[in-house]
Amino acid sequence: MANRKAYVLIQAETGKAESVTKALRGKSGVVGADMVVGPHDVVAVLQGIDAEAIARIVVNEIQGIRGVQRTLTYMVIGD
Repeated sequence: MANRKAYVLIQAETGKAESVTKALRGKSGVVGADMVVGPHDVVAVLQGIDAEAIARIVVNEIQGIRGVQRTLTYMVIGD
């Protein structure tokens, strides 16, 4: 049961935001992904059993997507 949640802000290479967003959707632990306007290009919502599980998703899944340049993870605290 997933009991940790995090928001991941993603900077993508120019012209790659849409493909990054599509690649994120449907990945295990990713409950949502949307393109946004601002200093980041994509925001993903993750859920996992603990902080380590969230970190594994970011490092092993998200950072490996072609077009991802940088990630910034915000772990949700409280309910």
